[in-house]
Amino acid sequence: MTERPMPDLAIVETRVYRGANVWSYDKSIHLVVDLGSLEKFPTNTVPGFTENILQMLPGLREHSCSRGRRGGFVERLNEGTWLGHVAEHAALALQQVVGHDIRRGKTRAVKGRPGFYNVIFGYVDEQVGLAAARLAVRLVNHLVEADPEFDWDSELEDFIRRAQRTAFGPSTQAIIDEAVSRDIPWIRLNQHSLVQLGQGVHAKRIRATMTSETSSIAVDIASDKDLTTKLLGAAGLPVPKQEMMRSADQAVRAAERIGYPVVLKPLDGNHGRGVILDNENEADVRAAFEIAKAESRRGVILVESQIVGKDYRCLIIDGRVAAIAERVPASVTGDGTSTVEQLVDTANADPRRGVGHEKVLTRIKVDDAAVELVREQGFAMTDVPPEGTMVKLALTGNMSTGGISIDRTFEAHPENVEIAEEAARMIGLDIAGIDFICPDITEPVRETGGAICEVNAAPGFRMHTHPTIGEPQFIAKPVVDMLFPPGAPARIPIVAVTGTNGKTTTSRMISHIFKGMGRKVGMTSTDGVVIDERLLIRSDASGPRSARMVLQNPRVDFAVFEVARGGILREGLGYERNDVAVVLNVQPDHLGLRGIDTVEQLADVKAVLVEAVPRDGHAVLNADDKLVREMRRRCSGQVVWFSMEEPGSEVREMIDAHCRRGGKALVLNPSERGEMIVVKHGRREMQLAWTHLLPATFGGKARMNVQNALGAAAAAFAAGAPLHDIRQGLRTFSTNYYLSPGRLNEVEVNGINVIVDYCHNAPGMKALGDFVDRVGDSLSSSHELARPSRIGIVATAGDRRDEDMRELGHIAAQHFDVVVVREDVQLRGRKRGETAALVLEGVRTAISEGARCKQVEEVLDEISAVRHALSRANKGDLVVVCVDKHGEVMAELETWSHQAQAGSGDRADSPAGDPDYDAASAES
Repeated sequence: MTERPMPDLAIVETRVYRGANVWSYDKSIHLVVDLGSLEKFPTNTVPGFTENILQMLPGLREHSCSRGRRGGFVERLNEGTWLGHVAEHAALALQQVVGHDIRRGKTRAVKGRPGFYNVIFGYVDEQVGLAAARLAVRLVNHLVEADPEFDWDSELEDFIRRAQRTAFGPSTQAIIDEAVSRDIPWIRLNQHSLVQLGQGVHAKRIRATMTSETSSIAVDIASDKDLTTKLLGAAGLPVPKQEMMRSADQAVRAAERIGYPVVLKPLDGNHGRGVILDNENEADVRAAFEIAKAESRRGVILVESQIVGKDYRCLIIDGRVAAIAERVPASVTGDGTSTVEQLVDTANADPRRGVGHEKVLTRIKVDDAAVELVREQGFAMTDVPPEGTMVKLALTGNMSTGGISIDRTFEAHPENVEIAEEAARMIGLDIAGIDFICPDITEPVRETGGAICEVNAAPGFRMHTHPTIGEPQFIAKPVVDMLFPPGAPARIPIVAVTGTNGKTTTSRMISHIFKGMGRKVGMTSTDGVVIDERLLIRSDASGPRSARMVLQNPRVDFAVFEVARGGILREGLGYERNDVAVVLNVQPDHLGLRGIDTVEQLADVKAVLVEAVPRDGHAVLNADDKLVREMRRRCSGQVVWFSMEEPGSEVREMIDAHCRRGGKALVLNPSERGEMIVVKHGRREMQLAWTHLLPATFGGKARMNVQNALGAAAAAFAAGAPLHDIRQGLRTFSTNYYLSPGRLNEVEVNGINVIVDYCHNAPGMKALGDFVDRVGDSLSSSHELARPSRIGIVATAGDRRDEDMRELGHIAAQHFDVVVVREDVQLRGRKRGETAALVLEGVRTAISEGARCKQVEEVLDEISAVRHALSRANKGDLVVVCVDKHGEVMAELETWSHQAQAGSGDRADSPAGDPDYDAASAES
C-alpha cells in the first residue's frame, strides 16, 4: 500500500454535452479522471484536506450533495469521500464564485477500470466550465501535496477574469433571463453578445440591446449627433443650440456665437467619452477640443450650449418609456481623515464595482482629466477634503465612467415622458436612451429650461436593472414582449428519429408528409442537411451540430432530426427538447465503442430522445421491440405505439389496453385484401392506407419499410398532421433515388434488377435478406431451365466488432447465391483487407453449413465490385449493392444503361449521373 497520498488526480478525457445526454437532462461537462494512488485515500485520510478546501472555497458549505440538505457535502468530506467526487463539487463551486448558479453534478466509477471515475457537472458557459474543471483538479492535487508554483489567490483571480471576459454583459443577460423564464430557447452565435432567441422561422437576434427590429438607418442617425439635434428641433422638441466644427479656431468662434458656457463633444462618440462641460472661455474651449478630438473617429466636434441641471436617462422600448434614471457623476465625499486618493480606493473596494460592465458599478478611473477636475475644485489628490465635502471626479454621469444611478421611473412629469417617447419615434429606434438635462424631471422641461442633449442607440440597461439607489426596473420584459408578443410562438416543432436501422428512411417519410402540407422542413440525416428539399451540406449530419444549424435557419418552420448514437455520446442532443421522439428499434450495432458494450447500454443512449420529450410531447415507440417498450417509463409526455404484430398477440393486447385508456397507436390489421394501417385513438379506429399500395413497401414485400411507414405515420399523427395529409404523404413517397438516395433504390440495368441500399450491419442485412427472398421469388429468368441468380455486394464499417462482421457475412450467405465482399473507403482503424477478411470468414462458415450461397468473391474497391457483379449477371438476375458512396454507384449504373442503349461495347469516359450526387460531389 502507498505510504502517503500523492497528487495523482488527472483528467484522462473531456467531453462537452451541449444538450440532453446519457448523464443529464441538460448540458453538461463530462470528465473521465484517474485517481492513481489517491484511489486508496479518501478525504478523511488526507491531513487538513477538508479544512483547507472549505477555507479556499467556502461556498462548498452550501452544497447538499446526496444528503439533500445544506452542509451535506461537508458531512461527506468528514466521513471520507473520493477525490474525484471532490473535483466535481469544486468545479461547481468555482462556477458559483463567478455567478453561475449551477448545482447539477454526479460522480460514478468507470466500470471495469478501478481508480477511474466519470465526473459530470452542469455549466452555463462552456469555456468557464472547462476552466473550472482544470482548476478544480489542480486545487485537489495542491491540497494533497502543496505545489510551490500554485498560488491559489492568483489562480482564482485569473479564473474570475476569464469568466468575466466570456460572460454576457448585464443588458444581454437580463434579456436572456427573461426569455428563459418564458421558455424561449436561445443560442449564443459568437463569443460576444450576439444571441438568437427562438428557433427557425420564429428566431430573433439581439446584440446587447440592439435587436432584429432595430433600424440601421436609425442607428446611423443616432450616431450623428448634429443630425439628431436637427431632426428633434424640427419636430419642436427642446434641444440645445449646436454647431459642428473641425478645428479649435472654429470651435472658439462657435462658442462665442452660442454664448458661454458651452459643451464640447465628439460627433460620433458614445458612453460620455470626450464630453467636456463648463467651458467658460477660449482657453477652456481649445483644451476641451483636443480631448474631444482624441475620442472622435472622424475628427468632427460639436459645440453646443450648456444646459444646467441634472442628468437623466429615459429608456424607451417599443415607443414607450420603460425606465428613467438620474445619473450622478463619479465622486467621493470627504470624511475629514482620508485623502482624495484614499477615498477613491475605498469607493473602488466596493464589491459592486468592477472593470467595464462586468458588475453593477464601474470602478472610478483616475486619469489626467479627473486630476484636473479635482484641482479646479481646490484639492490635490493627496489633500484631505473636509468631512461632508463632495469632490467630483467626472463631469458626466455615465455608469461606464464610475457614476451612480438613482431610479426616477415613477417621478417624471407626463410631459417629459411624452417628449422622450416622441424623440425615440423621430429617430426611429425600437430601443433608445434619451438623455435629458434639466433641473428636475418632475417639472416640465419646456418651463424649467431643460433639453434633450443626446439620443443613444443600444442603451445600457445596467443603471435601470441595478440602480445604486431605488427600485430596480424589469426592463427586459418589454424587450421580449416586443420581440415575442404574448401568444407568439418561439419554438418550431421538432421530431427526432433514432434506432439502429431505418432512421434515414423514416426521417425522409416524415419530412415528405409535412412538405406536402406546405411546411418548410429542415431535416438532418446521414446524407446531409436538407432545408426545404434543398441539400445544403453533403455529409453525415446526424449529430447535434447539424441540428443547431437547422434551428438557426430562418426559413425552417418544422424540423426532423435523424439522431445517431455517436452524436449523443459525443455532444448530447444539441438542443433542449423534442416534441416527438421516434425510436424504431435497438439492435446490436457499434458495440464496443465509447463504453457501450451491450445492447442494453445502447438502449439507454437512444432513450435520451424519449427523456427529452416534454409533458405536452409524444414518444413514438416500436411496441414489437422489448428494449424500446421499456422506454415508455422514461417519457414525461404521451406514448404512441406502433406495431406489426397481428391482433390477439400479447403486444396487441397491451396496445388495446393502452388505447382504452385514451392512448394512441398505429397497427396493422390483416384481411383478405391485404394489410391495412389503422390509427387507434382511444376507442376510435381510423383506416389510413393499404401497405401494398404504398410505393416504398414494394407491394408489401419490404417489411422494413412497412415498419418505417408505421413509425413515420405515428410521428406525423403525434405532431398534429391530419390523416388525409399523412395518407397522401405515404402514397407519394417512394424509394426512388431522388426522394431517398441510397435507401432501397431500384434500377434496371440491361435487364438486370439492381437494388441499391445502405445496409451496413447484421440486423439490417437480416431485414434486407427477407426483402431479397420476397422479391427474388417473383423474378423470372431469361433462361427457361435456370432460376434467377441473386448477387449481393456486401460490406461493413471497420469500427464494428469482429463477431459483428462475421455475422453480417453469415446472414448474407443465407439469401444470396453469390456474395461479393468489398470495403469502404474509410477503414476506421483497420488495415486494408482486414474487414473484408472477417466478412468472408462469416460467408464461408455459412456455406460450409449448407447456406444458399455457393460462391464468394473479394473485390475491395466499390466501383470495381459493382462492375464485377454486373459483368457476371444475366438478364432477370437480382443484384443488391450495399453502398458506401451511393452517388458514385448510381453514376456507374447509369453509365452501364447508357452503354447498352448506345450499343457500344466500350466504357464511357465520363459517366453520366445525378448532378446533386455525382462522383465529384460524393467525394466532397
